[in-house]
Amino acid sequence: MKRARIIAIGILIAAALWIASGYLSRGVSGDAPAQQAAERPLFRVEVREARLESHQRRITITGRTQSATRVIVSARTSGIIDRLHLKRGAAIKEGERIADLSDEAREALVRQARVRLAQRNAELEARETLAKRGNYPLLNLEQLRAEKQAAEAALAQAEAELSRASILAPVSGIVNDVPVEVGQAVAYGGVIAEILVPDPMQALIDLPERRLAGVQLGGEAEVRLVTGEKIIGKITFIARRPTGATRTYRVDISFANPDGKIADGIAAEVSLRLAAEPAARIPRSALTFSTEGKLGLRIVDAEKIVRFLPVGIVDDEESHLWVNGLSAGQTIITRGQDFIREGQKVEPVPAGNAS
Repeated sequence: MKRARIIAIGILIAAALWIASGYLSRGVSGDAPAQQAAERPLFRVEVREARLESHQRRITITGRTQSATRVIVSARTSGIIDRLHLKRGAAIKEGERIADLSDEAREALVRQARVRLAQRNAELEARETLAKRGNYPLLNLEQLRAEKQAAEAALAQAEAELSRASILAPVSGIVNDVPVEVGQAVAYGGVIAEILVPDPMQALIDLPERRLAGVQLGGEAEVRLVTGEKIIGKITFIARRPTGATRTYRVDISFANPDGKIADGIAAEVSLRLAAEPAARIPRSALTFSTEGKLGLRIVDAEKIVRFLPVGIVDDEESHLWVNGLSAGQTIITRGQDFIREGQKVEPVPAGNAS
């Protein structure tokens, strides 16, 4: 029993000595972790200097081609189609005859008006001769002159009505449609033909309101057709009111089509260059998120401290982005930005020199 008590006391003494040795060693080397942290090398990040350039953003919208001029030729009088001179797809010159309507006694009315005018002329001449001799009152001559003028107007009206029976092309172009047949009755205003003017041609797009800023009249646009052609055109029209509930704005791009090869209604991709603005070109991989979830870049200040800078995307290329929100000369972290945090001191290494 006495021996067990002595062993227990010895164990207690040994434990006390071991604990005391730990406190002593901590007192001697308490500054070691801080010293080790001070001697630890800084995290190396790859950086590049921001360079601002005047950049034109490009947007691409799907649209379609349409003739700049499309004319619906209508009947200017009623009648029966006697003859059609052209078919669909035919080229036509301005003033060329498209169709003829039935006479409907129009020529007879013209002959009748001519006879009446000739009669009024003869009567006026005879009365003027008598008036010079003093055998006819001068006051009555004014009535005869008025009757002659009325006969002239009646003849002009009859000739105009006769001319309306011949349907002439108001413009040069391509006959796209002839919706009537010989023998068909047409009323005043009835559609006789549709003529498309292929040159110039235009591409129509509907631009969302958020992309309207920066689009300018006279600006260049690239038009790529599904048939493979690529044409450079100019913006000739920008709508000032949106279309219906879509809140899109119509934009017309006009381009030359002298041979008429490009048809109406072809699907096209239109690339617009917007107004230039200052932006910096950065690698796509440089973009990151802040601790608050904001999209931007991590930069290094003059004291080599990491800062976060929110940016906006101006344009999107295959491997690079154009962003705004930067100032010229700022140091952008392009590699290693996802392994550091704001406020941390780092060792910046210029791009291409990092090992």
